Amino acid sequence: MKAVVVHGPGDVRIDERPEPVPAAGEVLLAVEWGGICGSDLSYWKYGASGTALLKHPLVLGHEVAGRIVTGPDAGRAATVHPATIESPDALPERISGRTNLHTRIRYFGSAAFDPHTDGAFSEYKVVRTDQIRLLPDGVSTKHGALAEPLAVALHAVNRAGSVRGRDVLVNGAGPIGALVVAAAKYQGARAVIAADVSPARLKIAQAMGADEVRDIAAGEALPDDVEVVFEASGVTAALGAVLRATARGGTLVQVGNLPGVPSPAVLGDLVTREITWTGSYRFVEEIADALTAMRDGLDVDPLITHIFGIGQVAEALATAADPASASSKVMLRLGAP
Repeated sequence: MKAVVVHGPGDVRIDERPEPVPAAGEVLLAVEWGGICGSDLSYWKYGASGTALLKHPLVLGHEVAGRIVTGPDAGRAATVHPATIESPDALPERISGRTNLHTRIRYFGSAAFDPHTDGAFSEYKVVRTDQIRLLPDGVSTKHGALAEPLAVALHAVNRAGSVRGRDVLVNGAGPIGALVVAAAKYQGARAVIAADVSPARLKIAQAMGADEVRDIAAGEALPDDVEVVFEASGVTAALGAVLRATARGGTLVQVGNLPGVPSPAVLGDLVTREITWTGSYRFVEEIADALTAMRDGLDVDPLITHIFGIGQVAEALATAADPASASSKVMLRLGAP
């Protein structure tokens, strides 16, 4: 079978690998679609993602969907929860149930541990049955592949508490930011403002439900005194303005990954405005909520800007990494839908 394998910085190949055979408690998934994520780009560009260093060839991809080949659900469309908990100890009672906070979690397409955990950008993938999430009627495998990033967005919105009837600002309108816009509207936000330096991304945010947009590159300022703010850019230089935009006593959810090295940032308003600044990391079981939301009409299609075949993966990665391409979510067609 064909698999998308990164061998080092700038070195991605379509390798031939044996078709996997499921064991007890596993199924074989014929993968149809995959969405390119920032971590996929990072392994391709730098041979690393955060502190995870590429030591061996790695199959990329954790945003996927396809059809089950084996077992009682053969023929059914499904996506995958890409996490495997390996922590030896139970979570402390204070964070019971927050399984994304275990100290050791393997994730599809990750070099965090050695041996690495291969992803699912391949024609077939063996998956544990407990990781399978069946797609509801009316949700295509192309859209089902985006259940994972939508789950990240829904988890971020949940971290803010209820947004129903409240005004929301999303700073950063990349794929996750645009999905946070959609998730906040789905959860009942009164009005959502999206801000970014890219007009193309702001158009996508509007298509995903933003009531208003602010083009920072054109000199438009962030709004004042917004009760709930999501920082989805991961740019430390933006934190001062984002904190200033957050209302006194408001909540700021950090969903964009921040650098793991010292970086200058203006943080004074965090104290003087008594802002609650909370982190958001991956998700727990919101992938089920994501599928329900799509079944109920949350449309992720505006997020998809480019589609490539598996043999065009180098072009797909380059497109996703190029700001001039005006890309948002770049999809790979991995198998026959």
